[in-house]
Amino acid sequence: MQFLPYLANIVAICVLVFAIYLPRHHRRDLAVAYLGVNIGVMAVSIGLLNSTVAAGLGLGLFGVLSIIRLRSDELAQHEVAYYFSSLALGLLGGLGGSTTTYATMALIVVVLALADSSRFRTGVKREVVNLDRAITDPEELRYELATRLGGRVLGVNVQRLDFVADTTLVEVRYAPGAGLPVIEKVEVLR
Repeated sequence: MQFLPYLANIVAICVLVFAIYLPRHHRRDLAVAYLGVNIGVMAVSIGLLNSTVAAGLGLGLFGVLSIIRLRSDELAQHEVAYYFSSLALGLLGGLGGSTTTYATMALIVVVLALADSSRFRTGVKREVVNLDRAITDPEELRYELATRLGGRVLGVNVQRLDFVADTTLVEVRYAPGAGLPVIEKVEVLR
């Protein structure tokens, strides 16, 4: 049954995308990308198995293309994990079938399903916020974010501080509804 690894890959990527990713994250654009990357990697793997070109060269080219694609759009870490899982499933499906191959495919899907489950994502959100003031004081920034988001700020990463436009672009991790921090609001004299 030479088509069994291909079928196993299609089942695995469909479970990963349609049963795990889409119901949790609702990004159809990335679902299409995961499917395309998976089937593309599987096709190239099949082609490389039947050609005289070294597999390392083909897979190296695919790795470079994948990194370029990942760098061309800002992705969250869980989205990167889905990308690499779809790549790995396609590679495994294209290289042929064995008990180890099928077990590895199942392991990838199960681990990602568990790691991306609500049990591991409880209570913490990540947002990119564009504030209408340029805030340089870290404590004032945390207070402002906590007030606007209605939660306890766990981490802040200032992405852009624009004094001309008087804005602050910040990535924030916070616990919604966890209460405001014990920080008195600091008034800044302008």
